[in-house]
Amino acid sequence: MGQNWAPPRDLSGVAEAEEPTDAVVIRRSHDDPEVFAVLFRRHAAVLLRYLGRRIGPEAAEDVLADTFLEAFRQRHRYDSTRPDARPWLYGIATNRMGRFRRTELRQLRATERSGVDPVLEAFAERSDARVSASATGRQLAAALARLPRGHRDALLLFAWAELTYEEVAAAIGVPVGTVRSRISRARGTLRKALGGVNPMTVEEGEPNG
Repeated sequence: MGQNWAPPRDLSGVAEAEEPTDAVVIRRSHDDPEVFAVLFRRHAAVLLRYLGRRIGPEAAEDVLADTFLEAFRQRHRYDSTRPDARPWLYGIATNRMGRFRRTELRQLRATERSGVDPVLEAFAERSDARVSASATGRQLAAALARLPRGHRDALLLFAWAELTYEEVAAAIGVPVGTVRSRISRARGTLRKALGGVNPMTVEEGEPNG
């Protein structure tokens, strides 16, 4: 397979009877590259949904493919003490998404103009991070578009990808304190843009326990 790995269409031959952790799957893939398909099966769907919210479905497909190809290439460097590979995969995806930053901003600006707001729907899907019903999609999209890149990445990994503060820190390679600061500032920016309405009802503690 080498550098040309791609997820097979039929993954039924990859058995997970014992449900090994992601770290175990990655370690096994060192000797048996086909096993890496298990990681794709576990995480591709949610990762694609997250990317689609940010850069649209077409660009999301490209970034998803790039993410798993890059993950496959880097699998020998994965920290096997981390059983869950999601932060690692989201971190790679965030980096690979860099060339689509303008696409993301165009999507947010289109929402600002039209009021058709996938951003609002995405926040509302999360039980502990619901957008206030009085908040308008246009204002929220405009505020997200104005956030610095690092603040937007941290906020959306937290609210859309449902990573903890520690997982966001691992994904984007910054200290946990920096993540907390960025998310807090991003929330403040959104609240101000919405006339003082809190855009999320997330508590300041850990979102996922």
